[in-house]
Amino acid sequence: MFSRAISAARPAATRALRSNSKPLNLRAFSVTPRASSGGHGPAPPGLFGPGAKPGEVPGIAEQSTGLERLQYLGDAEGIEVFDTAPLDSSRIGTKKDPILVPSPAPERLVGCTGSPADSHDVLWFPLMKGRQHRCLECGSVYQMDFYGEEHNDHHH
Repeated sequence: MFSRAISAARPAATRALRSNSKPLNLRAFSVTPRASSGGHGPAPPGLFGPGAKPGEVPGIAEQSTGLERLQYLGDAEGIEVFDTAPLDSSRIGTKKDPILVPSPAPERLVGCTGSPADSHDVLWFPLMKGRQHRCLECGSVYQMDFYGEEHNDHHH
């Protein structure tokens, strides 16, 4: 039975091999051109350290990458990379006069500790561009003061 099935399939297989006699173009993945998404401009520069020298234990200057390296380089230059200043907690924000939260991104996490400061535990909530958010504990209203580029949030 098996030999009959093989003998029936052999002519079809040999025809298929003869019709596809062109050699396949093979190349290593490492030389394949990269796919480009196009129209997005150049990629942001990579924040990579030089790495450790052989036989040495790397420190933060050699090993850090990404946002950690950006913050390290900013501290070394005396530049504050991230705005960590506390928000105005001398008053409670209202719908007519909310507490403005500066942000370069269309969405940001905000932590409220109440007014006066530390009157309740920190409550974290997302704040979005164009919308107000009220703290569920103290009732203070927050609104984003967006200073980023318009329509630059397509990658989120």
